[in-house]
Amino acid sequence: MFWLTRKRKIVIIIVVDTFLIMLSHIIGYVFMEPFVTVTSVLTINVIILSVILYLIWGSVFKVFTRINRYTNLNEIFAIFSATSLVLASNLLVLTFYSDEYSRRLEIFTYLLSTLLIITSRLAWRLYTERRNHRNHRAVDPKEMKKIIIIGAGEGGRILSNSLISSKTANEIEIIGFVDDDPNKQNIYLSGIKVLGKTKDLPSLIKKYEVDTITLAVPSITRKKMKSIFDLLENEKVKVNTMPSMEELASGKVSISRLKNIDVVDLLGREEVKLDIEQIKDQLTNKVILVTGAGGSIGSEICRQVMQFSPKTLLLLGHGENSIYLIERELRQTFATKTTKIIPVIADVQDRERMMDVMAEHQPQIVYHAAAHKHVPLMEANPRESVKNNVYGTKNVAEAAKAAGVAKFVMVSTDKANNPPNVMGATKRIAELIVTGLNENSQTKFSAVRFGNVLGSRGSVIPVFREQIAKGGPITITDFRMTRYFMTIPEASRLVIQSGALASGGEIFVLDMGEPVKIVDLAKNMIQLSGYTENEIKIVESGIRPGEKLYEELLLDEERNDQQVFDKIFVGNIKGAKLEEVIGFVENLSEDDRLLAKEVVAFANR
Repeated sequence: MFWLTRKRKIVIIIVVDTFLIMLSHIIGYVFMEPFVTVTSVLTINVIILSVILYLIWGSVFKVFTRINRYTNLNEIFAIFSATSLVLASNLLVLTFYSDEYSRRLEIFTYLLSTLLIITSRLAWRLYTERRNHRNHRAVDPKEMKKIIIIGAGEGGRILSNSLISSKTANEIEIIGFVDDDPNKQNIYLSGIKVLGKTKDLPSLIKKYEVDTITLAVPSITRKKMKSIFDLLENEKVKVNTMPSMEELASGKVSISRLKNIDVVDLLGREEVKLDIEQIKDQLTNKVILVTGAGGSIGSEICRQVMQFSPKTLLLLGHGENSIYLIERELRQTFATKTTKIIPVIADVQDRERMMDVMAEHQPQIVYHAAAHKHVPLMEANPRESVKNNVYGTKNVAEAAKAAGVAKFVMVSTDKANNPPNVMGATKRIAELIVTGLNENSQTKFSAVRFGNVLGSRGSVIPVFREQIAKGGPITITDFRMTRYFMTIPEASRLVIQSGALASGGEIFVLDMGEPVKIVDLAKNMIQLSGYTENEIKIVESGIRPGEKLYEELLLDEERNDQQVFDKIFVGNIKGAKLEEVIGFVENLSEDDRLLAKEVVAFANR
């Protein structure tokens, strides 16, 4: 029925409702004629008046623009309100302009027209639901997806009704709800029973041979979600969540559209709320430059910055394709913004180019996210790590100082703390250069140190997904290994917040929450994919060069209880004189093995 556009549907509804109002008056006139004295002329005039009034009040209550296949109490109340006001208006008009009208007849036609209009809506809903079942092939009961919905609240009601009326309804069997509210036990919601609490899920899964568990609790915390996954650890079921309210409202819900839960949802930490006004003052109508703008963190910083309408955003990166992709995305996503987006293809190792870019565009804030980050690769290529992470940072920072940039924020890493590897050592030396440049400078230099980000290019998540897709095994270097994790958006927002807080010379440390065991991360991903550990094995492959079992954001003597913002601390990190750092960097060995030892030793002094 693709020819039924929204405008045509509205016209049809108006025509049907008008016909029902006319029919109600005709039936009322015929039925009440023995009991009341009303002329046919007056009846015709009342019909015309009623139709006009109904079109007016129906428009006020949006009776004609609602989606009738989802008719519920809201739609019924709107119709009732419109027809009630039609009755009141009719009585008021007739009181002043006619002595022949009958109050009994008006009330009778009002009740009949209200009943007929509401019945027409309910009949259409019933028809569309049955048509959906009839128009699709029958599915063998053994092939149907058996679902239990967690949450017998409004979310659960909307989800179950949407699934029942969807085009794939014949492929789904909703077994029941579970809810931890004791007042909801053994009750029925939309004709479906609440079978128990979340702790009963393992037994319910076995009893009903359930395939899928669907979360329908929009306000569920990550901690609660994690506890549900722990409960289902040994169950071979797929766990997903309800789609967006927009999809529910549009009727596009089906078993294939249920949203898969990502491992990010199971981090067990709540994301921090930022000081929007402070960041707005910092970024709005300013010229911002982001290095490494095509990378995971750099691109997300660009997305976050764009929300605050800077005057100009400079996307600086060495990779042509990655800069092209982020530029295109920003132009599409923020098409209504007046921000000027300028892609800059440049290598941070090119000192003259950095000086020229800063001098030409005069940025007011620089977020330096360009860096080599892979620990084993940098162990094998220490000179490249020094060139990019040390010299590159030095070039960008000195160019920013020369151009009079107001604030310079370097993105660092927890691997800069007590580093046993080249990558961490080069990031620590970069921190020393940035904080050292802050002395006697108009530019406020600072660095932000945080742990691993989920979903970044260097994250284990894409590797684990690929290994699961191939049927396993998942390889972990050591089962004892732990890491701090944060989502890319949260890390990027906290970097921006830290920049707004900087007064110069600080190394901000983000509170990463509790460290996560990599093996637990792998187990969660296996479960999220609908497999068990018997099907996807987890094996140890041995620690790679430069890797640590445990990462620390700070050493004990560097810890500071001074929290400058929620989840943002300033570390008591002692630096070195800038001249000493520069002198060391300029006299590094030409031999790669000696160079690696020298940078690690210097960073750990």
